[in-house]
Amino acid sequence: MPKFLRHINHKYSKLGLRRKKKQIWRRPTGRDNKMREQRRGHPALVAIGYSTDKKERGKIEGRTPVIVENVSQIEKINNKIQIAMLGKIGNKKKIEIAKKAKELNVNIYKLNVDKFLKRNEKKVEVKNKENKKWT
Repeated sequence: MPKFLRHINHKYSKLGLRRKKKQIWRRPTGRDNKMREQRRGHPALVAIGYSTDKKERGKIEGRTPVIVENVSQIEKINNKIQIAMLGKIGNKKKIEIAKKAKELNVNIYKLNVDKFLKRNEKKVEVKNKENKKWT
């Protein structure tokens, strides 16, 4: 499936040059626009025929995404059918969820659990040392 981006997004920064959020789809208008006329060699327009199958819509790696915001929710996930996605949470809870996910062998989308825990162990140790100084 082609990536549907705005016409001439690669030329101007206000249309998305090195700015991902601006690279959203806008229908090409304009009298002489080659993309609007669907000329050969120009990017494709959004059309009904490009949609994914209804069974596959909204799925990630063939599994249904489930938003996880605490440890009790990650325990309920079936790893064969569902994939965990972290909601808007702080780092403290994220570490707890990552530890539980590693224990239960649950995949978290876009999070390398081992790497994340290794990186944050140092931060937790430093915070604990600082807290001991003040007590």
